[in-house]
Amino acid sequence: MILLPAAAPSFRSALALMSLALLAACGGGGAPQQMGPSGPPPHVVAMYQTVQDGEYTIPAVNPGYLVPQNVRQTVSYNGPDLPGTIVVDPHARVLYYVEEGGMATRYGIAVGREGRGFTGAAVISREAEWPRWQPTANMVRTDPEVYGPYRNGIEGGLDNPLGARALYLYRGGRDTYYRIHGTNNSSTIGRATSAGCIRLFNQDILDLYDRVPLGTPVKVRTLEESIALEGQMVEGPDGLMIPLASLPADVQNAIAMGQTPWPPFVAESSISPANSIGSAEGLAAAGLNDPAAVTVVPIN
Repeated sequence: MILLPAAAPSFRSALALMSLALLAACGGGGAPQQMGPSGPPPHVVAMYQTVQDGEYTIPAVNPGYLVPQNVRQTVSYNGPDLPGTIVVDPHARVLYYVEEGGMATRYGIAVGREGRGFTGAAVISREAEWPRWQPTANMVRTDPEVYGPYRNGIEGGLDNPLGARALYLYRGGRDTYYRIHGTNNSSTIGRATSAGCIRLFNQDILDLYDRVPLGTPVKVRTLEESIALEGQMVEGPDGLMIPLASLPADVQNAIAMGQTPWPPFVAESSISPANSIGSAEGLAAAGLNDPAAVTVVPIN
């Protein structure tokens, strides 16, 4: 139920306008957002075209998922971290690769349950191409219907929830079980998911993977650090993060009182091969019914 103050016409008007903007093309479960008649800029679409990676053909990302906060871009970086550091902000749902000259490459990320339980410093001590995935015993125990069929693991491939690449974080020489990886479901990027760690579009994890050597330091921000550097964020009705300060004052006040003026977003399972963007069904759902008509970019 949506809670609205009894006498707040400006609040209701603001909510109605905001709902039109945020929900116009966002059905339950993370349907693609519409960018307007022209869609995302051509150079953005080009970055997320189909990629031939060895024996696997990674499908293009549906342009509807290429909202500004999700796409790879070079930005000014105001954090204290040194160049060559990966900085994960699970609260703003972005990942930075810090570069020289106060700049960074920013990637949109999806954050699973495991990705919300880790903060601080780590190091990349293992990297894998098309990694094998196996749910943890806790995942099988918590969601046996979802993860039970995969208790023995899944080999790497287009239906594997770790996607095309994985970076494994260690601390003190021990595996933290925290992963930065690709995805078999592009609709999750920018959103929270029921399980898993930190995922990127497959095209983005390929880019990041090629840039980071073993031994790369990683910093995962706390909520306090995120607010200090990114501002306070709130999850919108479509599951994407919105700067709180960008919302009308009445909406901000309602959120401050614990009255989020839209139903909570329901996260998808971290594994759903039937909805995989790499499957025939996933291609059709993403509007990519003719993969042959999409430009293929080979990887050397």
